[in-house]
Amino acid sequence: MRIIRMIFFLGLMMLPLLTVIKPAAGEGNGETVYVIPVQQEIERGLEAFLERSLDDAEKAGADHIIFEINTPGGRVDSANKIAQLIRSTQIPTTAYIIKDAFSAGAYIALNANEIVMKPSTTMGSAAVINAQGNTAGKKAESAWIAEMEAAAELNNRDPKYARAMADENIEIKDLGLEKGKLLTLTANQALKVGYAEKIVNDRHELLSYLKLDDAKITEVNLSLAEKVARVVTNPIAVAILFSVGFLGLAIELFTPGFGIAGTIGLLSMGLYFFGHMIAGLAGWESVALFVLGLVFLFLEIFVPGGIIGVLGVVAVIASLVMAAGSVTTVAISIGIAFIVTVVGSFFFLKYFGYRGPLRKLILFDSTSTEKGYISNDQRADLTGRIAESITPLRPSGTADLDGEYLDVVTEGSFIPKGKKLKIVKVQGSRIVVREVKEDLSEKGGD
Repeated sequence: MRIIRMIFFLGLMMLPLLTVIKPAAGEGNGETVYVIPVQQEIERGLEAFLERSLDDAEKAGADHIIFEINTPGGRVDSANKIAQLIRSTQIPTTAYIIKDAFSAGAYIALNANEIVMKPSTTMGSAAVINAQGNTAGKKAESAWIAEMEAAAELNNRDPKYARAMADENIEIKDLGLEKGKLLTLTANQALKVGYAEKIVNDRHELLSYLKLDDAKITEVNLSLAEKVARVVTNPIAVAILFSVGFLGLAIELFTPGFGIAGTIGLLSMGLYFFGHMIAGLAGWESVALFVLGLVFLFLEIFVPGGIIGVLGVVAVIASLVMAAGSVTTVAISIGIAFIVTVVGSFFFLKYFGYRGPLRKLILFDSTSTEKGYISNDQRADLTGRIAESITPLRPSGTADLDGEYLDVVTEGSFIPKGKKLKIVKVQGSRIVVREVKEDLSEKGGD
């Protein structure tokens, strides 16, 4: 029943809850212009949104596409795929920088047919860094610099400025750029070096410059599903979802029935898969593999051996990697989630105790003497009584106590057969004896 509920809640999250919001059409007659925002961090969710938007524009027969750019940059792989989408379209494109186009944002702008900027905007500073914020290494840097130069050359721009955006070893005296710094162009500088065709104050001036004053404007907006995808495909969000999901499911094992913790855990994992499916990274096969892994882990509770549990863990991890498309992101996120789950479970058990489904299978109570559990007969009454050794004690042997044979042990000394013994200590089944020495003074009196 628990598995059925888990699958039910996971299935709810996978429903296409959201339909794509229709583009808002503006006034005007004649040609059609699609305005597509390229904002916030560049990641897989934005990549999927732009792919959908360009496809819509092509199907609608748009005459021009304007990308309104304001981004600090982001994933290089996503920027590369977005650039390929822009290059492949036959519709004329304009990158309209409304605030900043840094890093991967500058690269995307360079792939458009034209670049137009607002006053006081900037573009550049395009060094490639890894997830830890460090330089990504010579090989990755070299490849990225080549990509930047190729994007500049695509529309007959001087590639040295694109290189200077990504390589801090370039010096450009006329722009005041010294070695050790990356090039960031202001709107006026970009216009001067041919990295912008025009500076305009607003979209109206832009349309006038493009000779599209009477065009019908279609603004493409992120659907709610795409907004969710943009959030949950972020590596930080992935780590949070894993932590909440794993901890929720772990706590569910410590409590009877299926409650809030398990529901939150499944919702977190459902959001992870849902977002990556919207972003075009995951398919239903990854969801099915995840559910199969949960089933195996559940069965491991009742089927001894451990093999099913191992298969369950492998299936769950494989499904997470399949959905993300990045082993590194998943590995880091699972590591964080594991620590959070262990620490959270420890405190949960400490303050709330264990009341979950494993209680019937695991002995939690100790069998201590204080609770009345005795592993053998306690013969404390033997202490002080006199027996006789019927075998040599080296130091253990057998003694006769009023016809009862006892296994005894000396305090370390050898005692021959036929000697009187005094029982000096009884510890469980261990009976310690000492030889009774004859009183010599009494012998002399006889």
